[in-house]
Amino acid sequence: MPDYKLSPSDLTYLYDGCKHCFVLKVKFGIPQPSIGLPAVFSTIAGLQKEYYSGKRTESFCPALAPGVVRYGEKKVRSERVTFDGTPSKCHIQGRFDIVVEFDDGSYGVLDFKTGSPTEEKSELYGRQVHAYAMALERPEDKSLHLSPVSHLGLLYFAPDHCEHVVVGRQRLEGRMDWVEVNRNDAGFRKFLSDVVSLLDGPLPPPDPENCDWCTYRVKTRGGTEVIEDTASNCPMCGSPMRRRSGKFGEFWSCTRFPECKGTRNV
Repeated sequence: MPDYKLSPSDLTYLYDGCKHCFVLKVKFGIPQPSIGLPAVFSTIAGLQKEYYSGKRTESFCPALAPGVVRYGEKKVRSERVTFDGTPSKCHIQGRFDIVVEFDDGSYGVLDFKTGSPTEEKSELYGRQVHAYAMALERPEDKSLHLSPVSHLGLLYFAPDHCEHVVVGRQRLEGRMDWVEVNRNDAGFRKFLSDVVSLLDGPLPPPDPENCDWCTYRVKTRGGTEVIEDTASNCPMCGSPMRRRSGKFGEFWSCTRFPECKGTRNV
């Protein structure tokens, strides 16, 4: 029976942005190509994690209860999550930004974001911190266990000032805004159930009108790296198939080749 590995970050823009690409990555192991631009945001977040490690919440976020940043960028993996009406399962696996240990013995999951906060973005990113909370409170054996998680939230950094310090160095400053995420375990579990139902179903059709990668696949239709057959999956493993050319002509080949050698006639 399927046991889907869900990355907290994939439950945001990838899931909402393109169901076709989401299913390709989670179910069939075919991710969208990575691009270099987000690397700067990862660098900023890494510097923030290093700086805030060991800091008291009173010094940078008075809206939070008293506590100290105890954990930074730790891997988490939840136990298997089951649902009524399907044998399929899922589990959360990822790496959080920071966790605060409050003086009352509870914990807070905080995620760094670069940009100005909006209600829409905060609702979307709320899935991430809910996923981390689930993994921390209900971990797989030997995974990090922190419970109870009493606070979830986002720390937004919005640059608004640039200062030249010395030759070859500059300083970027900006606002830090705290956005509390209201915990809703029932709502998040319902969301996971919808995700698993999507993964259990047929591969959604490409969405070239809203997804650049789907547009690329459509425009390069006929290449050996383009997934074209969404109606008929591999007869051996169920993965999508791509058109290939061989010495006997064209045929459909499993996208997991050479691990899987399933084929269909064109």
